[in-house]
Amino acid sequence: MTFARIAGTGSFLPEKILTNKDLEKLVDTTDQWIRDRTGIEQRHIAAADQSAVDLAEPAARAAMNAADVVASDIDLIVFATSTPDRIFPSCACLLQARLGIHGCPAFDIQAVCSGFVYALATAEKFVRTGAAANVLVIGAEVFSRIINWNDRGTCILFGDGAGAVVLQASEQAGILSSHIHADGRYADLLQVPCGIGVNYDDFKAGHGYVEMKGNEVFRMAVNTLGQIVDDTLAAAGLSKQDIDWLVPHQANHRIIAATAKKLALPMDQVVVTVNKHGNTSAASIPLALDVAVRDGRIQRGDTLLLEAFGGGFTWGSALIRY
Repeated sequence: MTFARIAGTGSFLPEKILTNKDLEKLVDTTDQWIRDRTGIEQRHIAAADQSAVDLAEPAARAAMNAADVVASDIDLIVFATSTPDRIFPSCACLLQARLGIHGCPAFDIQAVCSGFVYALATAEKFVRTGAAANVLVIGAEVFSRIINWNDRGTCILFGDGAGAVVLQASEQAGILSSHIHADGRYADLLQVPCGIGVNYDDFKAGHGYVEMKGNEVFRMAVNTLGQIVDDTLAAAGLSKQDIDWLVPHQANHRIIAATAKKLALPMDQVVVTVNKHGNTSAASIPLALDVAVRDGRIQRGDTLLLEAFGGGFTWGSALIRY
């Protein structure tokens, strides 16, 4: 039987750091207020000339180096983003050209903060069926471009960055199970309310900003992630005690802590980067994963639970033997 296994990880953050103290000069907020409610201390912001593909390229190269693969080995690229460089071509195709990869399929996935889990679940199916042997899976965002910097409810939360993995065919079990869900009834909880087909004048005027009903999103996130923890463990026939590491979407420290409590995991078995990265949407899980792999916390053979929720409303999980 062929399994899909993470062979290498990589990440990249733009140089500019925006601290809570910096935000105090922009909106009516304080460093302590932000820390208390979100756990965020700072976030990275892309330069004016940096795009999602610009951030993704070094992350992808780092993952490929870690997996010991070259451009000719990659036979599929799946790129998760909600802030693409262009309407088309896709970020996956633009990155493909940058990396000197030719001919393999390449496409984007848009599931907002759940995007990387969606991309990983999709890539796994290609590997398990034999359609691909080395898949480059990326999550990259320049979310700062769709933030209203006068809205203190959202501007304190988000940052920019990219993370990547190489998913490789293996005889060893890697991704044990993946689960993705959506429910469009809750679209207005977290959205950009304009685009090509809706409120186009607002879009053209540059008012395509994130809008969020924070309290409702918090409740929905805690409930859905709690349920998916149970479903994921049940599908794999595992118990909470079998999980070595929780690698969650980095949205809010309180949501992360609630999920850890559901798993009966102490916080020292949870990878937390939200304090330094903020919410980087589709990039947050692969960023956190790469940090913990490279600092030595996550070791080969560890069992990881990845989980995320995002606008749509979307949510998902992946249970992984690293």
